[in-house]
Amino acid sequence: MYEAMCLAATRIPPDVEAALRRACDEEQDPLARQHLLVSLENFRLAGEGCGLVCGDTGFPLYFVTAGPRTELEGGFGALWRAAREATARATRESFLRPTMVDPLSRENPGENVGPGMPKVELRFGDAGDGLEVVAVPKGGGSEIFGTFYRMLYPSDGEAGIFKFVLESVRSGCYAGKICPPAIVGVGIGGTADLCMRLAKEGAILRPVGRPHPDARVAGLERKLLVALRRMGIGPMGSRGTNAVIGVHIDTAVTHTAALPVAVNAQCLIGRRWSAAIAADGTTTYSGDVR
Repeated sequence: MYEAMCLAATRIPPDVEAALRRACDEEQDPLARQHLLVSLENFRLAGEGCGLVCGDTGFPLYFVTAGPRTELEGGFGALWRAAREATARATRESFLRPTMVDPLSRENPGENVGPGMPKVELRFGDAGDGLEVVAVPKGGGSEIFGTFYRMLYPSDGEAGIFKFVLESVRSGCYAGKICPPAIVGVGIGGTADLCMRLAKEGAILRPVGRPHPDARVAGLERKLLVALRRMGIGPMGSRGTNAVIGVHIDTAVTHTAALPVAVNAQCLIGRRWSAAIAADGTTTYSGDVR
C-alpha cells in the first residue's frame, strides 16, 4: 500500500499520459496547448524524482480485490491497519500532503488518518489467491467541484441523464475548477450511495476510454463525449476541445420509481497505481489497471 501510494503520487498512469498527449496534439489554441505541455513536463520531472505530479494529493483511497482462495495473516481487518500505517508513513515522508481534517473543528491530525480515512474498499474476485491493491490519491479540486448527484424521474430517461451530465461537467470545468482535461465517471441506478460509488470508480479505476461492455451504455458514453467536446472548453478551462478525455458509465438496477444519476470527475493527472501481491508475497507494481 505504501509503495503503490508513493508511486501514484509521483507517476502518471500510461493510459492517462497517452490520452493527454493525444489531446495536446489536437488542441489549436496556444493557451490550451501550453497548459498541457507544462503539465506533461511536470510529470516528466516527477518521474525523475523532482517532486510530485501535483501538490494536492487529496484523499487517500485504496481499492483492494482478493481472490476466492486468498488468506490474509491477521484476517482481512489487517487491511485497514496496513492502510493507516502506509498513509501515515507516506505523509511523513512528503509523498502525501496532510490535507485530511476534522469536518467540524477543522483540526488537522497531520498524517491523513482519522475516522473514515484512509478509505479502503474491499471486494472479492472470481479467481486466484492473491491481492490487488490500487492506490488513488484523489485530488481535492476534482472531488469538491466535480461531484454531482440527482434523483431523476424515470420518465426523464436518457435525455434527462444526458442533460444532467452536460450541465454538471460544464459547471465543473468552468474556470478550470476540476483541472481539466477530466476523466468523468457517471453512475446510473442503484441507491444514492451505490450510484455515487459507481461514478467514483468509473472516474478513477477504469482505463481512459475503455468502453462499457454493454453496447447501449457504450453508445451513451460516446454520445456524451462528443457533446462535451463541443462545449468550447479546453484544458484548465481555456478555449478548446478537450475539457474531457474520457466518459465512463456504470449502471446498477434500481427501484421502479427511481432514476438516480451521479457524476464524479477525476482531474487530468488521473493518479492511480496498483500492486499485485501473489500468495507467496511476490509483489509487482503497475500503472495499468484491469
